[in-house]
Amino acid sequence: MSDTPTTAVLFDIDGTLADSNYAHIDAWWRAFRAVGESVDAWRIHRAIGMDSSKLLEALLPDASEDVRDTAKQFHTAFYSEHMPQLRLLPGARDLLEAVAGRGHAVILATSAPQNELDRLLELLDAEQWITAVTSSEDVEQAKPDPGIIEVALQKAGVDADHAVMVGDAMWDVESAKRVGVPCIGVMTGGIGGDELRGAGAAAVYDDAAALLEDLDASPIGSLG
Repeated sequence: MSDTPTTAVLFDIDGTLADSNYAHIDAWWRAFRAVGESVDAWRIHRAIGMDSSKLLEALLPDASEDVRDTAKQFHTAFYSEHMPQLRLLPGARDLLEAVAGRGHAVILATSAPQNELDRLLELLDAEQWITAVTSSEDVEQAKPDPGIIEVALQKAGVDADHAVMVGDAMWDVESAKRVGVPCIGVMTGGIGGDELRGAGAAAVYDDAAALLEDLDASPIGSLG
């Protein structure tokens, strides 16, 4: 592997490498009930992966800032209950190893807060293959704002023409597209292939394992 990769693959973590989206859905559903609000789980699912402030604006449009802030605190508490049970999705570690082995920088492009990120990194146990990691501390707004993708590219030291994103949500596709990075979609976050393609995904796979099997024929295979 090159000491200074000139190409990079950016990975979302929640719903892409770790089976955590439905834990977030449950935590938000319970958080909304805790502040006296009722939001259908399917609507929460549609917003997972979005910046939390935007998620709260979308799902609690008439709520005060105090109510939204309290809901966010409840979400953090309820999600922490799930963290010990989180698991990796099929092929997650093997995919990171394969991408690094092909000489690409592996960047974890997430805006997860540090306490959640620490657990996800522990779960991945892939430090030897990871070049850099982003977090909520790097940006003021998460996806679909493109800031986290821009930071990831800066950390990789590559431009958009030499990078590919892998994510599970429309927000991953949209944020990557806004800076000119093609995005591969995986369906492990619960979003269907047609919708990911409709958002602009360059290719769609069931999961990381399926992408790994087709790696050379995927957009990662032609990255250079």
